[in-house]
Amino acid sequence: MRKLFGTDGIRAVAGEAPLDAKTIYAVGLALAHQLKPKHPRPSILLGMDTRESGAWIASVLAAGLAEGGATVKSAGVITTPAIAYLARTHGFSAGVVISASHNPWHDNGIKIFGGDGYKLPDATELAIEDEIFRQLETRDFETTGAPDPSALPELETDPKLRADYEQFLFKAVPQLDLDHMKLVIDCANGAASVIAPELFLQLAGSVKLTHVHPDGRNINAGCGALHPEVVAKETKDAGADMGITFDGDADRALFADANGNVVNGDAVLLLAARDLKAREILKDDMVVATTMSNMGLEAALRRSEIKMLRAPVGDKYVLEMMQANDASLGGEQSGHVLFPHLATTGDGLLTALVVLDIVQRAGKPLHELLADLKTFPQVIVNVRVKEKRPLDQIETVAARIREAEEALEGNGRVVIRYSGTEPLARVMIEAESEAEMRRHADAIAQAIQEAIGA
Repeated sequence: MRKLFGTDGIRAVAGEAPLDAKTIYAVGLALAHQLKPKHPRPSILLGMDTRESGAWIASVLAAGLAEGGATVKSAGVITTPAIAYLARTHGFSAGVVISASHNPWHDNGIKIFGGDGYKLPDATELAIEDEIFRQLETRDFETTGAPDPSALPELETDPKLRADYEQFLFKAVPQLDLDHMKLVIDCANGAASVIAPELFLQLAGSVKLTHVHPDGRNINAGCGALHPEVVAKETKDAGADMGITFDGDADRALFADANGNVVNGDAVLLLAARDLKAREILKDDMVVATTMSNMGLEAALRRSEIKMLRAPVGDKYVLEMMQANDASLGGEQSGHVLFPHLATTGDGLLTALVVLDIVQRAGKPLHELLADLKTFPQVIVNVRVKEKRPLDQIETVAARIREAEEALEGNGRVVIRYSGTEPLARVMIEAESEAEMRRHADAIAQAIQEAIGA
Protein backbone atom coordinates (compact mmCIF):
# COMPACT_ATOMS: atom_id res chain seq x y z
CA MET A 1 0.00 0.00 0.00
CA ARG A 2 1.25 3.48 -0.87
CA LYS A 3 2.68 5.27 2.17
CA LEU A 4 4.35 8.44 0.88
CA PHE A 5 2.99 9.62 -2.47
CA GLY A 6 -0.57 10.95 -2.59
CA THR A 7 -2.39 12.22 -5.65
CA ASP A 8 0.01 15.17 -5.82
CA GLY A 9 3.37 13.99 -4.51
CA ILE A 10 4.56 13.79 -0.91
CA ARG A 11 2.96 16.25 1.50
CA ALA A 12 3.27 16.73 5.27
CA VAL A 13 4.22 19.20 7.99
CA ALA A 14 7.72 20.47 7.17
CA GLY A 15 10.30 18.96 9.51
CA GLU A 16 8.12 15.99 10.44
CA ALA A 17 8.17 12.59 8.74
CA PRO A 18 7.96 12.13 5.82
CA LEU A 19 9.32 15.66 5.37
CA ASP A 20 12.10 15.32 7.91
CA ALA A 21 15.69 15.74 6.77
CA LYS A 22 16.62 12.06 6.50
CA THR A 23 13.54 11.16 4.45
CA ILE A 24 14.01 14.15 2.13
CA TYR A 25 17.64 13.11 1.64
CA ALA A 26 16.46 9.56 0.83
CA VAL A 27 13.99 10.99 -1.72
CA GLY A 28 16.92 12.65 -3.50
CA LEU A 29 18.95 9.44 -3.53
CA ALA A 30 16.01 7.36 -4.73
CA LEU A 31 15.05 9.76 -7.51
CA ALA A 32 18.63 9.94 -8.81
CA HIS A 33 18.95 6.14 -8.80
CA GLN A 34 15.57 5.72 -10.51
CA LEU A 35 16.69 8.01 -13.34
CA LYS A 36 20.15 6.54 -13.87
CA PRO A 37 19.26 3.64 -16.19
CA LYS A 38 18.12 6.16 -18.82
CA HIS A 39 20.23 9.13 -17.69
CA PRO A 40 23.73 8.11 -16.54
CA ARG A 41 24.24 11.63 -15.16
CA PRO A 42 20.73 12.84 -14.29
CA SER A 43 20.08 16.58 -14.33
CA ILE A 44 17.36 17.83 -11.98
CA LEU A 45 15.61 21.20 -11.93
CA LEU A 46 14.31 22.39 -8.55
CA GLY A 47 11.72 25.07 -7.81
CA MET A 48 9.66 26.06 -4.78
CA ASP A 49 6.81 28.21 -3.58
CA THR A 50 7.15 30.87 -0.87
CA ARG A 51 7.00 28.78 2.33
CA GLU A 52 9.80 29.44 4.81
CA SER A 53 10.73 25.74 4.80
CA GLY A 54 11.32 25.64 1.04
CA ALA A 55 14.99 26.65 1.05
CA TRP A 56 16.19 24.08 3.58
CA ILE A 57 14.16 21.29 2.00
CA ALA A 58 15.71 22.17 -1.37
CA SER A 59 19.22 22.06 0.11
CA VAL A 60 18.71 18.65 1.72
CA LEU A 61 17.05 17.24 -1.40
CA ALA A 62 19.90 18.57 -3.56
CA ALA A 63 22.45 16.91 -1.28
CA GLY A 64 20.69 13.55 -1.67
CA LEU A 65 20.45 14.00 -5.43
CA ALA A 66 24.15 14.85 -5.62
CA GLU A 67 25.16 11.75 -3.66
CA GLY A 68 23.00 9.74 -6.05
CA GLY A 69 25.03 11.10 -8.96
CA ALA A 70 22.71 13.83 -10.22
CA THR A 71 23.43 17.45 -11.05
CA VAL A 72 21.01 20.07 -9.70
CA LYS A 73 19.94 23.49 -10.90
CA SER A 74 17.53 25.78 -9.05
CA ALA A 75 14.91 28.11 -10.50
CA GLY A 76 14.19 29.47 -7.02
CA VAL A 77 10.66 30.62 -6.22
CA ILE A 78 8.57 29.70 -9.23
CA THR A 79 5.24 28.08 -10.09
CA THR A 80 4.70 24.34 -10.37
CA PRO A 81 3.77 24.43 -14.09
CA ALA A 82 6.88 26.50 -14.78
CA ILE A 83 9.03 23.60 -13.57
CA ALA A 84 7.08 21.17 -15.78
CA TYR A 85 7.60 23.45 -18.78
CA LEU A 86 11.29 24.13 -18.11
CA ALA A 87 12.13 20.49 -17.38
CA ARG A 88 10.76 19.56 -20.79
CA THR A 89 12.11 22.43 -22.88
CA HIS A 90 15.56 22.61 -21.26
CA GLY A 91 16.30 18.88 -21.41
CA PHE A 92 16.33 18.09 -17.69
CA SER A 93 15.94 14.47 -16.61
CA ALA A 94 13.29 15.53 -14.09
CA GLY A 95 11.81 18.56 -12.39
CA VAL A 96 10.98 18.78 -8.69
CA VAL A 97 8.70 21.33 -7.02
CA ILE A 98 8.81 21.93 -3.28
CA SER A 99 5.27 23.02 -2.50
CA ALA A 100 2.15 22.03 -0.59
CA SER A 101 -0.12 23.88 -3.03
CA HIS A 102 -3.21 25.13 -1.16
CA ASN A 103 -2.17 23.78 2.26
CA PRO A 104 -1.23 26.15 5.14
CA TRP A 105 2.32 27.49 5.45
CA HIS A 106 3.59 24.90 7.95
CA ASP A 107 3.00 22.10 5.43
CA ASN A 108 5.22 21.46 2.45
CA GLY A 109 5.62 18.84 -0.21
CA ILE A 110 7.66 17.32 -3.02
CA LYS A 111 6.15 16.98 -6.51
CA ILE A 112 8.11 15.28 -9.27
CA PHE A 113 7.81 15.70 -13.03
CA GLY A 114 9.57 13.59 -15.63
CA GLY A 115 11.77 15.12 -18.29
CA ASP A 116 8.71 15.10 -20.57
CA GLY A 117 6.93 17.61 -18.32
CA TYR A 118 4.32 15.14 -17.05
CA LYS A 119 3.80 13.95 -13.49
CA LEU A 120 5.33 10.56 -12.84
CA PRO A 121 3.19 7.45 -13.39
CA ASP A 122 2.03 5.69 -10.24
CA ALA A 123 4.34 2.73 -10.94
CA THR A 124 7.39 4.99 -11.05
CA GLU A 125 6.38 6.74 -7.84
CA LEU A 126 5.97 3.36 -6.15
CA ALA A 127 9.44 2.27 -7.32
CA ILE A 128 10.93 5.47 -5.89
CA GLU A 129 8.96 4.97 -2.69
CA ASP A 130 10.27 1.42 -2.28
CA GLU A 131 13.85 2.66 -2.48
CA ILE A 132 13.18 5.51 -0.06
CA PHE A 133 12.12 2.96 2.55
CA ARG A 134 15.13 0.77 1.75
CA GLN A 135 17.44 3.76 2.24
CA LEU A 136 15.80 4.60 5.56
CA GLU A 137 16.11 1.01 6.74
CA THR A 138 19.69 0.32 5.60
CA ARG A 139 21.40 3.70 5.96
CA ASP A 140 22.80 4.26 9.47
CA PHE A 141 21.47 7.75 10.09
CA GLU A 142 21.86 7.17 13.85
CA THR A 143 25.64 6.97 13.42
CA THR A 144 26.24 9.31 10.50
CA GLY A 145 23.53 11.73 11.57
CA ALA A 146 20.68 13.00 9.46
CA PRO A 147 21.66 15.80 7.07
CA ASP A 148 21.81 19.11 8.93
CA PRO A 149 20.01 21.71 6.81
CA SER A 150 21.81 24.57 8.55
CA ALA A 151 25.17 23.15 7.44
CA LEU A 152 24.19 22.95 3.77
CA PRO A 153 24.64 25.84 1.34
CA GLU A 154 21.52 27.53 -0.02
CA LEU A 155 21.12 26.80 -3.71
CA GLU A 156 21.95 29.50 -6.24
CA THR A 157 19.10 30.50 -8.51
CA ASP A 158 19.30 30.90 -12.27
CA PRO A 159 17.02 33.89 -13.09
CA LYS A 160 17.06 33.07 -16.81
CA LEU A 161 14.84 30.07 -16.16
CA ARG A 162 11.96 32.16 -14.85
CA ALA A 163 12.40 34.63 -17.70
CA ASP A 164 12.13 31.78 -20.22
CA TYR A 165 8.87 30.61 -18.67
CA GLU A 166 7.46 34.14 -18.73
CA GLN A 167 8.25 34.36 -22.44
CA PHE A 168 6.39 31.10 -22.98
CA LEU A 169 3.29 32.62 -21.34
CA PHE A 170 3.47 35.74 -23.51
CA LYS A 171 3.72 33.61 -26.66
CA ALA A 172 1.11 31.01 -25.66
CA VAL A 173 -1.78 33.43 -26.19
CA PRO A 174 -0.53 35.91 -28.82
CA GLN A 175 -2.25 39.15 -29.76
CA LEU A 176 -3.87 39.45 -26.33
CA ASP A 177 -4.94 43.08 -25.99
CA LEU A 178 -6.23 43.94 -22.52
CA ASP A 179 -5.68 47.70 -22.58
CA HIS A 180 -9.40 48.29 -22.08
CA MET A 181 -9.72 45.87 -19.15
CA LYS A 182 -9.49 46.43 -15.41
CA LEU A 183 -8.35 43.37 -13.49
CA VAL A 184 -7.91 42.34 -9.86
CA ILE A 185 -5.20 39.67 -9.37
CA ASP A 186 -4.87 37.75 -6.08
CA CYS A 187 -1.53 35.91 -5.92
CA ALA A 188 -2.20 34.12 -2.59
CA ASN A 189 1.20 35.31 -1.30
CA GLY A 190 2.50 32.31 -3.21
CA ALA A 191 4.58 31.47 -6.26
CA ALA A 192 2.46 33.62 -8.58
CA SER A 193 3.69 36.67 -6.65
CA VAL A 194 6.98 36.64 -8.56
CA ILE A 195 5.47 36.24 -12.05
CA ALA A 196 1.91 37.60 -12.18
CA PRO A 197 2.89 41.25 -11.59
CA GLU A 198 5.39 41.21 -14.45
CA LEU A 199 2.94 39.39 -16.70
CA PHE A 200 -0.30 41.28 -16.16
CA LEU A 201 1.16 44.75 -15.73
CA GLN A 202 2.47 44.42 -19.30
CA LEU A 203 -0.84 43.13 -20.68
CA ALA A 204 -3.72 44.91 -19.00
CA GLY A 205 -4.77 48.54 -18.94
CA SER A 206 -5.42 48.56 -15.20
CA VAL A 207 -4.35 45.94 -12.66
CA LYS A 208 -4.89 45.82 -8.92
CA LEU A 209 -2.52 43.28 -7.37
CA THR A 210 -3.37 41.76 -3.99
CA HIS A 211 -1.58 39.32 -1.68
CA VAL A 212 1.76 39.72 -3.45
CA HIS A 213 3.95 40.12 -0.36
CA PRO A 214 4.90 36.63 0.84
CA ASP A 215 6.66 36.39 4.20
CA GLY A 216 7.04 32.61 4.35
CA ARG A 217 3.97 32.14 6.52
CA ASN A 218 1.12 34.02 4.82
CA ILE A 219 0.75 31.78 1.76
CA ASN A 220 -2.96 30.91 1.21
CA ALA A 221 -3.83 32.71 4.45
CA GLY A 222 -7.32 34.15 3.94
CA CYS A 223 -6.62 34.67 0.24
CA GLY A 224 -6.04 32.93 -3.07
CA ALA A 225 -8.01 30.15 -4.73
CA LEU A 226 -8.81 28.68 -1.33
CA HIS A 227 -10.87 31.81 -0.61
CA PRO A 228 -12.21 32.96 -4.01
CA GLU A 229 -14.87 35.09 -2.34
CA VAL A 230 -12.06 37.51 -1.40
CA VAL A 231 -11.12 38.36 -4.98
CA ALA A 232 -14.82 38.35 -5.92
CA LYS A 233 -15.53 41.12 -3.40
CA GLU A 234 -12.42 43.04 -4.43
CA THR A 235 -13.48 42.83 -8.08
CA LYS A 236 -16.95 44.19 -7.44
CA ASP A 237 -15.72 46.91 -5.05
CA ALA A 238 -13.08 48.04 -7.57
CA GLY A 239 -15.53 48.11 -10.47
CA ALA A 240 -13.19 45.74 -12.30
CA ASP A 241 -14.05 43.63 -15.33
CA MET A 242 -12.68 40.43 -13.87
CA GLY A 243 -10.84 38.98 -10.89
CA ILE A 244 -8.29 36.16 -10.99
CA THR A 245 -6.99 34.21 -8.02
CA PHE A 246 -4.32 31.51 -7.77
CA ASP A 247 -3.39 28.86 -5.24
CA GLY A 248 0.00 28.67 -3.53
CA ASP A 249 1.91 27.08 -6.42
CA ALA A 250 -0.28 28.60 -9.17
CA ASP A 251 -1.15 25.38 -10.95
CA ARG A 252 -4.80 26.41 -10.84
CA ALA A 253 -6.89 29.56 -11.07
CA LEU A 254 -10.38 30.68 -10.17
CA PHE A 255 -12.14 33.80 -11.38
CA ALA A 256 -14.69 36.44 -10.44
CA ASP A 257 -17.01 38.29 -12.80
CA ALA A 258 -17.79 42.00 -12.66
CA ASN A 259 -20.82 41.34 -10.45
CA GLY A 260 -18.69 39.74 -7.75
CA ASN A 261 -19.66 36.14 -8.51
CA VAL A 262 -17.09 33.38 -8.15
CA VAL A 263 -16.37 31.53 -11.42
CA ASN A 264 -14.97 28.07 -10.74
CA GLY A 265 -13.27 25.41 -12.84
CA ASP A 266 -16.55 23.96 -14.07
CA ALA A 267 -17.46 27.32 -15.59
CA VAL A 268 -14.01 27.65 -17.16
CA LEU A 269 -14.42 24.21 -18.75
CA LEU A 270 -17.75 25.27 -20.24
CA LEU A 271 -16.29 28.53 -21.53
CA ALA A 272 -13.24 26.85 -23.05
CA ALA A 273 -15.17 23.89 -24.48
CA ARG A 274 -17.58 26.13 -26.37
CA ASP A 275 -14.73 28.26 -27.68
CA LEU A 276 -12.69 25.26 -28.85
CA LYS A 277 -15.76 23.73 -30.49
CA ALA A 278 -16.58 26.98 -32.29
CA ARG A 279 -13.04 26.96 -33.67
CA GLU A 280 -13.38 23.27 -34.59
CA ILE A 281 -10.49 22.13 -32.40
CA LEU A 282 -12.42 20.32 -29.65
CA LYS A 283 -11.62 16.70 -30.46
CA ASP A 284 -14.72 14.51 -30.69
CA ASP A 285 -16.70 17.29 -28.98
CA MET A 286 -15.52 15.86 -25.65
CA VAL A 287 -14.48 17.24 -22.26
CA VAL A 288 -13.04 15.35 -19.29
CA ALA A 289 -14.16 16.58 -15.88
CA THR A 290 -14.24 14.77 -12.50
CA THR A 291 -16.68 13.11 -10.16
CA MET A 292 -16.90 16.43 -8.29
CA SER A 293 -18.01 18.49 -11.29
CA ASN A 294 -21.55 19.82 -10.98
CA MET A 295 -24.46 18.26 -12.84
CA GLY A 296 -25.18 21.73 -14.17
CA LEU A 297 -21.95 21.66 -16.17
CA GLU A 298 -22.93 18.35 -17.74
CA ALA A 299 -26.33 19.76 -18.68
CA ALA A 300 -24.87 22.94 -20.19
CA LEU A 301 -22.32 20.99 -22.23
CA ARG A 302 -25.07 18.67 -23.47
CA ARG A 303 -27.03 21.68 -24.73
CA SER A 304 -23.94 22.61 -26.76
CA GLU A 305 -23.72 19.01 -28.02
CA ILE A 306 -20.55 18.35 -26.06
CA LYS A 307 -20.19 15.11 -24.10
CA MET A 308 -18.54 14.97 -20.68
CA LEU A 309 -16.51 12.13 -19.19
CA ARG A 310 -15.83 11.92 -15.45
CA ALA A 311 -12.42 10.97 -14.06
CA PRO A 312 -11.42 10.44 -10.42
CA VAL A 313 -10.42 13.63 -8.61
CA GLY A 314 -6.81 14.68 -9.24
CA ASP A 315 -5.42 16.41 -12.29
CA LYS A 316 -3.11 13.47 -13.07
CA TYR A 317 -6.17 11.21 -13.34
CA VAL A 318 -7.97 13.75 -15.51
CA LEU A 319 -4.92 13.75 -17.77
CA GLU A 320 -4.83 9.95 -17.91
CA MET A 321 -8.45 9.85 -19.06
CA MET A 322 -7.79 12.62 -21.57
CA GLN A 323 -4.87 10.71 -23.03
CA ALA A 324 -6.87 7.47 -23.15
CA ASN A 325 -9.67 9.22 -25.07
CA ASP A 326 -7.53 11.69 -27.05
CA ALA A 327 -9.41 14.61 -25.47
CA SER A 328 -8.27 18.19 -26.01
CA LEU A 329 -9.72 19.70 -22.81
CA GLY A 330 -10.12 18.59 -19.22
CA GLY A 331 -10.09 19.89 -15.71
CA GLU A 332 -11.44 20.09 -12.20
CA GLN A 333 -13.96 22.24 -10.40
CA SER A 334 -11.08 23.44 -8.18
CA GLY A 335 -9.52 25.30 -11.11
CA HIS A 336 -7.00 22.84 -12.57
CA VAL A 337 -7.61 23.09 -16.30
CA LEU A 338 -5.60 21.13 -18.87
CA PHE A 339 -4.96 22.43 -22.37
CA PRO A 340 -2.71 19.71 -23.86
CA HIS A 341 -2.09 21.71 -27.04
CA LEU A 342 -0.44 24.37 -24.84
CA ALA A 343 1.05 22.64 -21.77
CA THR A 344 1.61 19.27 -20.12
CA THR A 345 0.02 20.18 -16.78
CA GLY A 346 -2.50 22.53 -15.22
CA ASP A 347 -1.22 26.10 -15.19
CA GLY A 348 -3.16 28.85 -13.43
CA LEU A 349 -1.41 31.71 -15.21
CA LEU A 350 -1.93 30.09 -18.60
CA THR A 351 -5.59 29.39 -17.79
CA ALA A 352 -6.03 33.05 -16.89
CA LEU A 353 -4.62 34.15 -20.24
CA VAL A 354 -6.83 31.69 -22.12
CA VAL A 355 -9.96 32.92 -20.33
CA LEU A 356 -9.04 36.56 -20.96
CA ASP A 357 -8.47 35.76 -24.63
CA ILE A 358 -11.90 34.11 -24.95
CA VAL A 359 -13.59 37.09 -23.29
CA GLN A 360 -11.70 39.53 -25.50
CA ARG A 361 -12.58 37.72 -28.73
CA ALA A 362 -16.21 37.27 -27.70
CA GLY A 363 -16.60 40.97 -26.94
CA LYS A 364 -18.85 40.09 -24.00
CA PRO A 365 -18.32 40.17 -20.22
CA LEU A 366 -17.66 36.92 -18.40
CA HIS A 367 -21.07 36.75 -16.72
CA GLU A 368 -22.88 36.97 -20.06
CA LEU A 369 -20.82 34.15 -21.55
CA LEU A 370 -21.81 31.91 -18.63
CA ALA A 371 -25.38 33.10 -18.11
CA ASP A 372 -26.95 29.74 -18.98
CA LEU A 373 -24.83 27.70 -16.55
CA LYS A 374 -27.31 26.70 -13.86
CA THR A 375 -25.59 24.74 -11.13
CA PHE A 376 -27.31 22.32 -8.80
CA PRO A 377 -26.99 23.24 -5.12
CA GLN A 378 -23.84 21.48 -3.92
CA VAL A 379 -22.27 21.11 -0.50
CA ILE A 380 -18.89 19.64 0.43
CA VAL A 381 -18.29 18.66 4.06
CA ASN A 382 -14.72 17.80 5.08
CA VAL A 383 -14.23 15.38 7.98
CA ARG A 384 -10.76 15.03 9.48
CA VAL A 385 -9.98 11.33 9.92
CA LYS A 386 -7.42 9.30 11.82
CA GLU A 387 -7.31 6.54 9.19
CA LYS A 388 -8.55 5.95 5.65
CA ARG A 389 -10.50 2.70 5.89
CA PRO A 390 -12.64 1.71 2.87
CA LEU A 391 -15.93 3.47 3.55
CA ASP A 392 -18.01 0.60 2.19
CA GLN A 393 -16.57 -1.55 4.99
CA ILE A 394 -17.91 0.78 7.68
CA GLU A 395 -21.53 -0.29 7.94
CA THR A 396 -22.89 2.86 9.59
CA VAL A 397 -21.29 5.03 6.88
CA ALA A 398 -22.34 2.70 4.05
CA ALA A 399 -25.93 2.74 5.33
CA ARG A 400 -26.10 6.56 5.32
CA ILE A 401 -24.63 6.64 1.79
CA ARG A 402 -27.21 4.11 0.54
CA GLU A 403 -30.03 6.13 2.06
CA ALA A 404 -28.83 9.30 0.31
CA GLU A 405 -28.37 7.58 -3.05
CA GLU A 406 -31.84 6.05 -2.94
CA ALA A 407 -33.46 9.34 -1.95
CA LEU A 408 -31.65 11.38 -4.63
CA GLU A 409 -31.74 8.90 -7.51
CA GLY A 410 -32.11 10.88 -10.73
CA ASN A 411 -32.27 14.22 -8.91
CA GLY A 412 -28.86 14.50 -7.33
CA ARG A 413 -25.49 12.88 -6.72
CA VAL A 414 -23.52 11.49 -3.79
CA VAL A 415 -19.70 11.45 -3.99
CA ILE A 416 -17.68 10.41 -0.95
CA ARG A 417 -13.91 10.17 -1.19
CA TYR A 418 -10.72 10.60 0.76
CA SER A 419 -8.44 13.51 -0.01
CA GLY A 420 -5.25 12.43 -1.73
CA THR A 421 -3.21 15.13 0.00
CA GLU A 422 -4.73 15.57 3.48
CA PRO A 423 -6.23 13.33 6.23
CA LEU A 424 -9.76 14.22 5.18
CA ALA A 425 -12.90 12.48 4.00
CA ARG A 426 -14.86 14.68 1.61
CA VAL A 427 -18.63 14.35 1.51
CA MET A 428 -20.17 15.95 -1.59
CA ILE A 429 -23.91 16.05 -2.18
CA GLU A 430 -25.82 17.65 -5.05
CA ALA A 431 -29.60 17.94 -4.98
CA GLU A 432 -32.42 20.11 -6.25
CA SER A 433 -33.49 20.69 -2.64
CA GLU A 434 -30.90 22.47 -0.51
CA ALA A 435 -32.51 21.22 2.71
CA GLU A 436 -32.36 17.59 1.53
CA MET A 437 -28.79 18.10 0.32
CA ARG A 438 -27.59 19.35 3.70
CA ARG A 439 -29.51 16.69 5.62
CA HIS A 440 -27.81 13.85 3.77
CA ALA A 441 -24.38 15.50 3.87
CA ASP A 442 -24.58 16.04 7.62
CA ALA A 443 -25.80 12.49 8.24
CA ILE A 444 -22.93 10.92 6.26
CA ALA A 445 -20.35 13.28 7.78
CA GLN A 446 -21.55 12.45 11.28
CA ALA A 447 -21.33 8.71 10.60
CA ILE A 448 -17.74 9.14 9.35
CA GLN A 449 -16.86 11.30 12.35
CA GLU A 450 -18.20 8.73 14.80
CA ALA A 451 -16.43 5.84 13.10
CA ILE A 452 -12.97 7.20 12.19
CA GLY A 453 -12.93 10.91 13.00
CA ALA A 454 -9.66 12.37 14.27
